[in-house]
Amino acid sequence: MNKKSIASFVGVALGAAVAVAPAHAQNVRIGLLGGISGPIAAMAPPMIQASQLAAAQINEQGGILKGGRLELVVGDSACNPQNATDAATKAVNIDRILASVGPHCSGAVLAAANSVTVPAGVLMVTPSATSPEVSRIADKDLVFRTVPSDDYQGRALARTLKARGITKVAVAYLNNDYGKGLAEAFKAEFEAGGGTLAGYSGHEDGKASYRSDLAQLARGGADTLVIFDYGDGTGLTILRQALENNFFKTFIGADGMKSEAVIRALGEQNLSTFFSSSPVGEASASLDAFRTAFRAGGGDPEAIFVTTSYDAAFLVALAIEQAGGERSKLSAALRAVASAPGEPILAGEWAKAKKLIAAGKDIDYKGAAGDHEFDPAGDVPGRYAFFKVSGGTYEAIAEMK
Repeated sequence: MNKKSIASFVGVALGAAVAVAPAHAQNVRIGLLGGISGPIAAMAPPMIQASQLAAAQINEQGGILKGGRLELVVGDSACNPQNATDAATKAVNIDRILASVGPHCSGAVLAAANSVTVPAGVLMVTPSATSPEVSRIADKDLVFRTVPSDDYQGRALARTLKARGITKVAVAYLNNDYGKGLAEAFKAEFEAGGGTLAGYSGHEDGKASYRSDLAQLARGGADTLVIFDYGDGTGLTILRQALENNFFKTFIGADGMKSEAVIRALGEQNLSTFFSSSPVGEASASLDAFRTAFRAGGGDPEAIFVTTSYDAAFLVALAIEQAGGERSKLSAALRAVASAPGEPILAGEWAKAKKLIAAGKDIDYKGAAGDHEFDPAGDVPGRYAFFKVSGGTYEAIAEMK
């Protein structure tokens, strides 16, 4: 789904929602600031679709607050700090959102939170911004994420490579908050475990050629190249040029490289030695319920960040219900609905949650992506898996610890 079709779909849906809402209903707007254009453009549509599924289920099961409709206002952060700031400013000041799901990318979250949402007192839950810097925002407890920090992913990936007998690598990372955060965590863990970095280099986005960078990295003698970048952008260029010039034999990417764009552009036959890490949902009845509902609506439940995107939207809605729509109470309400003790609420169980909240009972949301017990920084532990390309898509081959 492209940007135009997403906007068109949401516009029609919101128009219909307003038309059927009862006069006394209190409709609620949530911002959905996706990376519709830019380096994760191929990843964004399923993520947006997953958040839209949460809204659809809520509206089908009695709506939010006093029978109001939950409206998702889509904006394009483009995984760019300036675009994210502009999109967030419009969402807060023009669309009058109560909370935000996203932005999707780390640099966009840092910019939008610091410049717009935190000063405005607006709750933000991102499903995919993984930089450790997000944990350090002076956010007044207003920035949360349903995906674990890259500090965990980078270290888990380092341990996974060591366990698979890979002890010498070169690292190419995108010179932004996402790339640097991953690279630093990976480097610290890999070297602490006795591994050798034969090359370690940051690069800028958007160059036509990275062959000289790759040649320099290859001079260290490593057979394995670790790429911390985006598979819809510069990371794809680097992987293609490394393959074309036979610089390395094995290629490792993190979640940003786990993109269908890589398979479409390079072909599965050329990716037999390409692997990636990615967050995965914990096996549960909640995950099963999400997969069934998402697949029924034409979505791919195995697409990256769809479980965290669904959970982010559902959790924000639960917090709004718990807080009675009061913005100043949303942060505390989010922690309350996501944490034990309380009656377990699975994906899709809006009517049950709404009834319990109305009765003054505690609830504990058990998400499609896992049990989101937020720490003081608004982070969750999460789970990661190691993937290979198989059957035209990505197949998990090992859990990362």
